[in-house]
Amino acid sequence: MTTAGMLAVALLLDAVFGEPKWLWSRVTHPAVLMGRMVSLLDRKLNSGSSRRINGVLAAAALVLAGFIAGKLLALPGTLVEILVAAILIAQRSLTEHVAAVASGLRNSLEEGREAVAMIVSRDTESMTAPQAARSAIESGAENLSDGVIAPAFWFLIAGLPGLIIYKLVNTADSMIGYRNDRYRDFGWASARLDDLLNLIPARITGGLIALAGGQLRHWGAIAEDARTHRSPNAGWPEAAMARALDASLAGPRSYDGQMRDFRWVHASGVKSASAETITRSVTLLWQAWALALALTVAIAAVF
Repeated sequence: MTTAGMLAVALLLDAVFGEPKWLWSRVTHPAVLMGRMVSLLDRKLNSGSSRRINGVLAAAALVLAGFIAGKLLALPGTLVEILVAAILIAQRSLTEHVAAVASGLRNSLEEGREAVAMIVSRDTESMTAPQAARSAIESGAENLSDGVIAPAFWFLIAGLPGLIIYKLVNTADSMIGYRNDRYRDFGWASARLDDLLNLIPARITGGLIALAGGQLRHWGAIAEDARTHRSPNAGWPEAAMARALDASLAGPRSYDGQMRDFRWVHASGVKSASAETITRSVTLLWQAWALALALTVAIAAVF
């Protein structure tokens, strides 16, 4: 079976089964193991006067570990490759977490805040309902790229080694890729490598969302919004989602008790996002996934 064929099966397995609680309550999830590895590198190397050099070494160690793990896991053959890929792709769990925010908001603002706190790092205690809704939508768009399209892309390009390297680097970026005193130097290499690995997938994701939402004719405006985003990659899926929903995303939000005045994405859109807007975004996430699956099947058929 070709790599594209394996990927198509993995995408379908993830969509059907997601993250079975009965399994991961008994066995440690690979994502948890990746987090532990990053934490170990943080404890051992993030000190002294050579933090940036140590951070480069940490990023290199993650790449090497991912390459070795991918090669070893590929040895048993096709079935194991498909299962590992399905485990490390997170479409169903992503949409379930985003949809949970909509369900929470329909019950009460407090439940909505609790649900969105599970998927974002910003302060949620004082969020209004539109702020909670926008947070969920932004997280869904960004994580379609990080959790689905980028892993699939690197699996297509480099098999299991490519997929696992990407997941390790992305995990490191989420844990140590912050511009604060502790991680500004040590996390620099992992953050820049993550930017590089997401460069193409983020734009593919934006294109898939735009196509699903009938917004390809506005690609120029989407690109303009994306380029002014604080992230070099997250802006692409967010801008495409904002146009597809005709909703303003991003904007001011609070981190660690400090309000930050981020600019709006699609500033002319509706700013009163709601549970219904979240539900529409989840539909778009699945439509973009379906387009990615169709593209994968087409690649498998051709090659």
